[in-house]
Amino acid sequence: MSTRRTRSSTSPTLIAFGRRFRRFRDAKGWTQEGLALRAHGGAGVKPQYIGAIENGRARCTEKFAAEMDEVLEAGGELLALWHDLAMDATFPAWFDWVAVEGDAVVLASYSLSVVHGLLQVPAYAEAILHGDKDAVTARMSRQAIFTRSDPPPPDATFLLDTQTLDRPVGTPDVMVEQLEHLAMKIEEGMQIQIVSSEGTHLGNTHPFTIATLEDMQQVAYVETLARGFTMAEPTDLVAFGRALRQVQGLALPVAQSLDEIRGKATTWKQARSSGERPAARPRPEASA
Repeated sequence: MSTRRTRSSTSPTLIAFGRRFRRFRDAKGWTQEGLALRAHGGAGVKPQYIGAIENGRARCTEKFAAEMDEVLEAGGELLALWHDLAMDATFPAWFDWVAVEGDAVVLASYSLSVVHGLLQVPAYAEAILHGDKDAVTARMSRQAIFTRSDPPPPDATFLLDTQTLDRPVGTPDVMVEQLEHLAMKIEEGMQIQIVSSEGTHLGNTHPFTIATLEDMQQVAYVETLARGFTMAEPTDLVAFGRALRQVQGLALPVAQSLDEIRGKATTWKQARSSGERPAARPRPEASA
């Protein structure tokens, strides 16, 4: 019998913010439902979202914190606390994502320039992380979510821009190992699809992942040049969901993606022998 998923860890920054958030709500004498109805100028949010913020399970945006500061008449204190916690170097903004990722029953992601961390081999991760052994070990440990039995692994979909096959990370040997690993994962049943780098779509700006938890709450994680951010506001999730559907509509089917990965692995093997970087080869058209 499967045990119920429980959050393995929660960011201390989110807990601290959530507790103060709740005190301001309690001071107004409002329920979570009452505050939810007042959000977004009366358009409202789900009460579960307010609860997730208060329990430290979701990170709101600066804009939402500013709005709640005004609605709750916090006099700037709530927004100031958000800034203090967001800038806390001890607990960076992406700290809570690993816990969310581990609790997810569904994961869907789009990777723009490098292979997703959950699919990386150690040598590839080491090149990305500049040889930081502890960081590599931590990244590899995250992949245990796919080999656990209780709770079962998440249902995962990985959309990889074709740049991830062409962009050299480490040596050609590293690229061969990484692409062969991707091919093996597809053969084992994992859904990995390649997306053309050509054209414009909503995912062109930043890589992102959407996690769906057991209670069907969703959390998005987006990576920027400076840092990563978790988001759980309904308006943000709608935007990420739209981007995901658009990107997936442009992706090759899994079988063709496997052929593309194998072909590029062969090209990297040739580059290993010749010492030259492989040129990007034409991408086949996606079948209906």
